[in-house]
Amino acid sequence: MTSQPQPGDDFYARALDRTQKIMLVLGIAGLITAWAFFGWRIGAGFALGGAIAYLNFHWLAKIVAGISELTTVSGTATSRRVVHRFVLRYVLMAVIAFVILAVSREGLYGLFAGLFLPAAAILCEAAYETYKVVSG
Repeated sequence: MTSQPQPGDDFYARALDRTQKIMLVLGIAGLITAWAFFGWRIGAGFALGGAIAYLNFHWLAKIVAGISELTTVSGTATSRRVVHRFVLRYVLMAVIAFVILAVSREGLYGLFAGLFLPAAAILCEAAYETYKVVSG
């Protein structure tokens, strides 16, 4: 019988890695489903949206690490780099969404669905953590 995860355990420290793995699994399942039921345009849009969401999630983790570094060590070069990464994320998403809208409206629907991949993965991680705590 396993014991409940304690705050000092690395169970919670591995949550980011588990969330990224869940994103990959949900992304592949979503791509197969979108392609099979809605066609290649929505499937391709979903794949692109999922890839952007995964990259965005990865960058966000680096930004949070950079901001925490800024609070401990002051440096202007590091702060500019963090701000540039933050802005680049949204510029990248806007440009890709515009290009997809110009090419295919269906692809844009898939893109938006793919962009919600981190939210679904975080919900799955929350359910898993709840299960581990309750099952004790």
